[in-house]
Amino acid sequence: MRPSLAAAAISAIAVASLIGGCAPPAATTNTATDLNAAAERGQANVDDYAAQTAQRRTPAPSPSATPRHEVPLAPADPGQPGGLPDDRTPVSEAPFTPDSAQGAANVVQTYYALISEKKYRQAWALWRGQGSASGQSADGFAAEFGRFRKYHANVGAPGRIDAGAGQRYVSVPVQVYARRSDGSPAYWRGTVVLHRAGDIDGATAEQKAWRIESIDLKPAPGKS
Repeated sequence: MRPSLAAAAISAIAVASLIGGCAPPAATTNTATDLNAAAERGQANVDDYAAQTAQRRTPAPSPSATPRHEVPLAPADPGQPGGLPDDRTPVSEAPFTPDSAQGAANVVQTYYALISEKKYRQAWALWRGQGSASGQSADGFAAEFGRFRKYHANVGAPGRIDAGAGQRYVSVPVQVYARRSDGSPAYWRGTVVLHRAGDIDGATAEQKAWRIESIDLKPAPGKS
């Protein structure tokens, strides 16, 4: 609600004194025209003063609050330093069994997909011994990967199954690319070794399933 004409005239004098350094106002007559003019000048001065005050009180944006430009993650191509082996052997489209080498590679793909979706406890359970082979508790495992905003992997073709003494092992190459919480990229190249028990008496279904035995990752050449 705007002030009355008389109040606006008084406000004009007060604001003019505040902005103009206490100079005495010019003499005015008490005609309706003079009061209307004074009211308009007073309202304009009040609005201008309020705008200047608000501008002085508005803090400047913090430089740290402005998001910096992030370069897209760019894992190396197969055959390049840091990339997966450039294996040109066609991949069979035939169905694979869970106990095959491709079944082991599928476990690795599932593992990194779960981490990418931040389903850390489910990923942790894919280590042998229901997570114990990771050397971490479920909470510690989650805390380690919680340092990343993004975490992905490309999975290569599995090697041959190494069989002996009722145990089975297979190695699967992986290329990991991630983004840390501070926005910096990270690239690794390495191998996932999986284990399962053979068809031996007393082995449980869990023991006969492919589970992660170890993961060996090293920084990818030419990447930070």
